[in-house]
Amino acid sequence: MHSEFELIARHFTPATPGPESGVALGVGDDCALLAPTPGRRLAVSVDTSVLGVHFPPGAPPEAVGHRALAVSLSDLAAMGARPRWCFMALTLEESDDAWLESFSRGFLALCEETGTSLAGGDITRGQLAIGVTVMGEVSPEAAIGRSGGRPGDLLAVTGALGGGAGGLAAWQAGERDLAHPLLERYLTPQPRLAAGQALAGLATAGLDISDGLLADLGHILERSGGGAHLEPEALPLAEGLVEALGEEGAQQAALTGGDDYELLVSLPPEQLEEARSRLAGLSLPLTVVGRLTEVAGVSGVTATQRTGWQHFHGAGRGGKP
Repeated sequence: MHSEFELIARHFTPATPGPESGVALGVGDDCALLAPTPGRRLAVSVDTSVLGVHFPPGAPPEAVGHRALAVSLSDLAAMGARPRWCFMALTLEESDDAWLESFSRGFLALCEETGTSLAGGDITRGQLAIGVTVMGEVSPEAAIGRSGGRPGDLLAVTGALGGGAGGLAAWQAGERDLAHPLLERYLTPQPRLAAGQALAGLATAGLDISDGLLADLGHILERSGGGAHLEPEALPLAEGLVEALGEEGAQQAALTGGDDYELLVSLPPEQLEEARSRLAGLSLPLTVVGRLTEVAGVSGVTATQRTGWQHFHGAGRGGKP
C-alpha cells in the first residue's frame, strides 16, 4: 500500500511548470501560488464524480480521468472562460498502480490539450470519487452568466444532443467498444471551451447542458425571468442516436438525457450569423432550438417529453446550485 505522497509523486506530479502557466508554486507544497492575468476575473467551479452515479463500474480508468476533468472544464466553457488551473481530490478504495497510471494518463492528457495546469490536490481512502476544482480567466465584460436572457432572444445549442444518454444506454446494454460514437460521447465528453470563448460578448445568457436541455433551460429562466418556447423537431441529434433509441426515444434523450456537455445560449436574433461564423472555424454547428418569451413556463413540449431520463436507477447525479 503506497502512501498518499508516493501516489502523488508517482502519478500526479507534472513537470515543473513554465512561467506561462501562472503557477508560481504547485504540487508538493501546502498551498499553490498562482499568478492570474491582470485585468481578468477568476472563474472557479467544482464538480465531484462518484462511482455508480456519474460513471459506471468497470468504466476504463483513462476515460474516468478524462471525464472527471472534462465535466468541470465544461463549466468554464459555459462562462466563456479560458482554463488555467485545476485541483483534484481523489478518493480510492485501494492503491492500484495500473488503474492509477491509466487514470492519470486520461486526466493529464486533457490538462495538456486544454492548457490546464494541475496545481495541487489530495488523495485519501474510501469509495471511489473524484473531486475537481477548475479555475479560469475571463474579461469582466465578456463573461456569460445565466441572468442576461431577454424575451425575443433565440435559444441555440452547440453540437448535437442525446449522446450522453444514448451512450449510457449502450453501456448498460453491454456495449464496450470505446470507438462507438454514443459511448464516446458519454465516457469522454469534450468541453466546448473554444466555443464558449468564441460566443463571449455575443451570448446574453448560457450554461452547459449537464442535466438535460429542459432542466438546464430552467436555470436560465429562473435567473433571467420569463419563459421559453422550444421546437423539439429542431433538436440536433447525436450520431447513431435514432438507430439506438428510435425517433421518439432519441428526441426524449436530447430533451432530458443530460451528460451532453454542449452549450445552451441565448442570442439576440441579429447576432446569430456572427455566432455561427465564429464557430465555423471550429467545425461546430450552432442550432436554433427555440426562443425566450415573456410568458413564464416552457411551451412546445408535451408532459411526456418533460419526464427526465433516469441515469443510474435510484441514484441522483447532483448538479450546480
